[in-house]
Amino acid sequence: MPRQRKPNDFSRSLIALDMDTTLIAVVELSLSSWLVAGIVPGVERQPLKKLKTDENALLTLLNRWRDEAVRSGHKISRIAVAFEAGRDGFWLARWLNARGIEAHVIHASSVAVSREHRRAKTDRLDTELLKRAFVGWLRGERDHCKTAAIPSLREEDAKRPSRERESLVGEQSRLVNRMKATLIRLGIRGFNPKLRHAEQRLETLRTPEGKPIPANTLAELKRDMQRRRFICDQIRSIEQERLERLERTPDTEPHAMVRLLARVTGIGIETADLLVHEVLLRNMRDRRAVARYGGLTGSPDRSGGTNREKGMARSGNARVRRGMIQLAWRFLLFQKDSALAQWYRQRTEHAPKARKTMIVALARKLLIALWRLVREGVVPEGVTIRPA
Repeated sequence: MPRQRKPNDFSRSLIALDMDTTLIAVVELSLSSWLVAGIVPGVERQPLKKLKTDENALLTLLNRWRDEAVRSGHKISRIAVAFEAGRDGFWLARWLNARGIEAHVIHASSVAVSREHRRAKTDRLDTELLKRAFVGWLRGERDHCKTAAIPSLREEDAKRPSRERESLVGEQSRLVNRMKATLIRLGIRGFNPKLRHAEQRLETLRTPEGKPIPANTLAELKRDMQRRRFICDQIRSIEQERLERLERTPDTEPHAMVRLLARVTGIGIETADLLVHEVLLRNMRDRRAVARYGGLTGSPDRSGGTNREKGMARSGNARVRRGMIQLAWRFLLFQKDSALAQWYRQRTEHAPKARKTMIVALARKLLIALWRLVREGVVPEGVTIRPA
């Protein structure tokens, strides 16, 4: 069974904040420049500096601010830097941590903003909002903002095969739909472009007028089919390399989790790999955190006389949410005697309109059950598992 690890809590800082010895900085990242705002002990002004997109320039600026604090009689023992999660990923946080600077990545949606209809929005104002939220987080107060776990480069790279395969499958589906739409535009129906010899059969197809496919359209269809075959080869290559990695190092923590999940009837290697690297390897605080990260929690609207549900929060990992809802439907087919499947059937037997709503609840319960399976070795009641 995989080893137990101490869960994380990123809703607040667990380190006591000393404002006299802590240099605080927030960075507003963009493609062309970085805007850095700071709180420097002993310095009355709160400096604001625009930099080029250069990590060394940022480090130089932080060292300069630290020297200013020292000259004013404050010895700096901690430098805390924060920026919002975005397209830059986590490389800057890892780079700063490697140089002894405490870096945090904040979820942009967790920072409170003005609810005015047309609120002013500039980089300078954004740094002020981010700075207030980050200082509250550093003080250990909850709900100012939420930070993200900073993955290692190896952990980020482990997610790439599953995400690349998902992208390729989507591209394959778009190509197939486009080919079918092209044929239907000519009045040709019932032809499957995914067949092995589909390209050779294109020459024999005829429109309702008895004419062959026009030359340009025929060439387009052939190119689409060739592109689809190339994509299929890439998908098979990704799947084969994954199996080879599992065979080479079967006892490492991620691979042990994947092999354990794949033993559950109804869960394949692809689904197991996605769940392990996207959610189950993370050090979640409790089952509620697992459900929230999967985006499978509700969004209640209860105020005064209003009491309703607005649907799924969708604030977590979209890949996990989509995968778990698909797995929940599949789970009902392969695990009919399990307690979870019986729980679902009891609540939808006489309420068929509630099936889609309850499948989300089943997906949430199933995700928590799988998290307990890989973390504690607790097999969900009634779930059949293949022998190792």
